[in-house]
Amino acid sequence: MKLNLAILPGDGIGPEIIEQAMKVVKAIVKKYNHELTYEYGLTGAVAIDKVGDPYPSETHDLCMKSDAVLFGAIGDPKFDNNPKAPVRPEQGLLAMRKKLGLYANIRPVETFESLLHKSPLRRELVEGADFVCIRELTGGIYFGEKGRKDNGNTAFDTNTYTRPEIERILELAYQFAAKRNKKLTVVDKANVLETSRLWREIAQEMAPNYPDIKTEFMFVDNAAMQIIQWPKNFDVMVTENMFGDILTDEASVITGSLGLLPSASIGIHTSVFEPIHGSYPQAAGKDIANPIATILSAAMMFEYAFELMEEGKTIRDAVAASLKAKYVTEDISEGTSYKTSQVGDWIADYISKN
Repeated sequence: MKLNLAILPGDGIGPEIIEQAMKVVKAIVKKYNHELTYEYGLTGAVAIDKVGDPYPSETHDLCMKSDAVLFGAIGDPKFDNNPKAPVRPEQGLLAMRKKLGLYANIRPVETFESLLHKSPLRRELVEGADFVCIRELTGGIYFGEKGRKDNGNTAFDTNTYTRPEIERILELAYQFAAKRNKKLTVVDKANVLETSRLWREIAQEMAPNYPDIKTEFMFVDNAAMQIIQWPKNFDVMVTENMFGDILTDEASVITGSLGLLPSASIGIHTSVFEPIHGSYPQAAGKDIANPIATILSAAMMFEYAFELMEEGKTIRDAVAASLKAKYVTEDISEGTSYKTSQVGDWIADYISKN
């Protein structure tokens, strides 16, 4: 198969972790006799520094003509510490989501047997936890009307959703639930918010179309508690943009490390695959960042963008082998630790030899 990729390393540790993921991608391509073409693009703070735009038109054109996008991270302290900065790296991420029609963020939460002791939760709570969070990405408070009034002393951010946006994400969530354990949890705040009432109303209308799937509804504050108390009770969770942003970060602690969790942003034009962690600028250039989340994002890319399930499984097996062998970076090591580049080499080599 011909694989045409856009590679967006971004900021901070982005270039380092993307480099390791590409080692793995190339090992898979060679092992399974695929044909790979790829091109690098600018995004984030590095793009602002070079061209003044966190998501330049050239980068957008590259993404549009690619089958999939492998993305690193966005963010830089010089912008974080300047709330009045007219252009920010994160605006590039929002622009990419909007322009590519990236309407759904898929975050699997899965524990690794060899790392259960790293979780802040008790082993019996997290062992066997395996669920998927689906977050709506292009609507809600992040994209609604916003501004200031009263001489800047009053601020507002408007949370807006349309029926087509909600139907689209719920349909995707039902598709995921149908392929898993046939349970869907719709998370909202319907006791307070009108947008949440619309979400619940539409979900109740759609549920009878999926009689084999158990649909349950949960307020977001209750969901926040239950993710920590009973993570194994979830299968597929779907929610709006801001709730999803918060809940998926909360769920990420179950595994014991942000450096282990991948994500996929499913789009109308193309899809983007990225780790859930940030740019970690303190570690940039030190060859110490954990590349596993990015490598697992590449596994999701093979599975979701190209439907190459065996290739994705091969990457997951290699990652599991590296964890079992304790060939890991310092953030999850217990004694000897290895460099970012060494972990990437080990996993790519394992793929080539097995």
